[in-house]
Amino acid sequence: MKNVGGTDRFIRIVLGIILLSLFYFLPGYWKLFGLVSFPLLITGFAQKCAINQMLGRNTCKIR
Repeated sequence: MKNVGGTDRFIRIVLGIILLSLFYFLPGYWKLFGLVSFPLLITGFAQKCAINQMLGRNTCKIR
């Protein structure tokens, strides 16, 4: 069941892309901060978030 709505999805994908760019621009071990982007991108594209599900949150609009 999808629990990530449109605005939440957009924010996750944009933040994921921004954090992924850190992997290419930061030197040394700071590049590892770019790996934080993968969970954001995965949850944004799949529209499912395990943390939202555990907390009982749903940002999808009810139809």
